[in-house]
Amino acid sequence: MKGFLESANALDRHPFDHCSVPCALGEAESEVVLSWLETSAPWRLKVASFYEQYEFSLLDCELPPAIDALLGRLIVDAVRSKVEAVFGTQLGDQCDVTAHKLVRGQRIRIHNDYIPGQETHRVLVQLNRGWVDENGGILMLFSSGDAADLAKAFRPQHDTGFAFAIGPTSHHAVTPIVSGDRYTLVFSFYARNS
Repeated sequence: MKGFLESANALDRHPFDHCSVPCALGEAESEVVLSWLETSAPWRLKVASFYEQYEFSLLDCELPPAIDALLGRLIVDAVRSKVEAVFGTQLGDQCDVTAHKLVRGQRIRIHNDYIPGQETHRVLVQLNRGWVDENGGILMLFSSGDAADLAKAFRPQHDTGFAFAIGPTSHHAVTPIVSGDRYTLVFSFYARNS
């Protein structure tokens, strides 16, 4: 994730701590990962109270060598260091890496991901060729758990990233998919134990 390490924008604190990353993996690297997600990844449907999506853990499957080279332990460690620097925090060694796929009609309702003692920071990497607003799948940030409190919206453009701090006020959602498949890599980091 060389792009993420070089191009993360400054921290934005409204409506909660986050930053965008205009180039997350790099053009060639993102194409390799997206092609794998589209053709060979071991997707499983997951249904929860506020979402329905296809997903799998990259830590629970055997990765092809090319994917492992792009998303393996050394890369995760480098991304952790960058998140620590941008957010001014210290993170532990634990990191969950998952892939998500939303298809037509699927969405993620407003939630904050906050569970005391669990993940404290997330990095999302979007892998969606030619995505336009009409496809849906817009990441929305809210100032509260009320849909009327929309603060910002981000199109899931190909090879972009989004990092944020998870807390009681980190309310976000994804609009319904109208067309296309929306792919996201999710890196979840945990605070360092005292």
